[in-house]
Amino acid sequence: MTAATKITLSESELPTHWYNIVPDLPHAPAPPLDPATHQPLPASALSSLFPPALVEQEVTRERYVPIPAQVRDIYKLWRPTPLVRARRLERALNTPARIFYKYEGGSPSGSHKPNSAVPQAFYNARAGTTRLFTETGAGQWGSALAFACTQFDLPCAVYQVRASYDAKPYRRTLMRLWGADVRPSPSPHTAAGRGVLAADPRTPGSLGIAIAEAVEDAARVPGAKYALGSVLNHVLLHQTVIGEEALLQMRKADASPDVLLGCTGGGSNFAGLSFPFLREKWAGGHDATVRCVEPAACPSLTRGEYRYDFGDAVGQTPLLKMHTLGHSFVPDAIHAGGLRFHGMAPLVSQLLHEGVVEAEAIGQTECFEAGRLFAKCEGVVAAPEPTHAIAATLREAARAKETGDETNILLAVCGHGLLDLAAYDKLLDGSLVDFEYPREKVSKAMASVPNVRQEERDKAASGTAP
Repeated sequence: MTAATKITLSESELPTHWYNIVPDLPHAPAPPLDPATHQPLPASALSSLFPPALVEQEVTRERYVPIPAQVRDIYKLWRPTPLVRARRLERALNTPARIFYKYEGGSPSGSHKPNSAVPQAFYNARAGTTRLFTETGAGQWGSALAFACTQFDLPCAVYQVRASYDAKPYRRTLMRLWGADVRPSPSPHTAAGRGVLAADPRTPGSLGIAIAEAVEDAARVPGAKYALGSVLNHVLLHQTVIGEEALLQMRKADASPDVLLGCTGGGSNFAGLSFPFLREKWAGGHDATVRCVEPAACPSLTRGEYRYDFGDAVGQTPLLKMHTLGHSFVPDAIHAGGLRFHGMAPLVSQLLHEGVVEAEAIGQTECFEAGRLFAKCEGVVAAPEPTHAIAATLREAARAKETGDETNILLAVCGHGLLDLAAYDKLLDGSLVDFEYPREKVSKAMASVPNVRQEERDKAASGTAP
């Protein structure tokens, strides 16, 4: 195994194609359903939200999708990203485990999100979109899309979840610096926002609410479209540049992962790293355990139900088959704002449901403590979201210490936390708290989830769904 600490790639090794996992899945994905009729939704119905190229990518069965030259040229501002052997962390833990992390914090907005924001802005600009509307939690996606839109002179409006809008002011500044119109959600700008505010003026908001506002505006403004930072197939597709690079880098390190870990909120970061490795695992290239790590306060994979639900809080979007806590669920205001989503990407949900991947939930105090140790050892202040993967890594390293196994651990550090230092302040002053699983709130939210289980059985009998 190479002694190098940082494994880099040249520009010439930047992936030329995104990887689409759908053709390699054990079973075909369940189709999105029309929210009114509960019947399978034709791809053409998505054209009101997305430009033709993204609609095609959402439903394609092609295994590899070419990355346009214009997109690759912008990618080169920060890609390829480094794979780092965390030797100092290994020594601090006194573990025989070998820890590798793929670091996405060097992008213009400081996270993995531009991997999808840039192609989404490119395809919208090429299609003549006049304005993009989107939502954001902690602000990583909103700032990424704001940056991407400046590359193509495309106006952008961002609904940011109120809890993060208040707690992370410099994310807001970053979006505005790149020309975005940033609005706290819920807001008085939309019917969805006004309805939520009327019911609870002090709500911290949720990604489901912010999605509802962005979708409403995109449908109302002529020539406008909607952009999503996670969950949907085309977003996960774009993020696979992470895993494709990491595969090459692990080979250069003469290593293969035994355990692969990624934080999961909507699924884009986890999918970006894991999907190419799952392809190689199915081809017999390795036998890694692949695990999603989510917040204990919003545990859609470990505590949610696998069924059809809306992606937004008010029921405007297509119904997606996913692990969900209920579309009206408003999570507690944890600092990992990018993980406060009630549902999980359908592709990630299916992989968990079919036993291909695992999932665990960890409280935010343990995660921030792991982030503190990581910063001390590696010099990298991780965003609150990837501290979940770091915490899971520490657990794996402790198991390796007990067994003496030289386990290879690969994780995604999907962004830096330099604009999240107020959250680390709470850790340092002792005011950071864990939130209990909100059983009553989830039960109430699940009661409003559409019951389409009979329709599912009918489709399964006809061969439409797995």
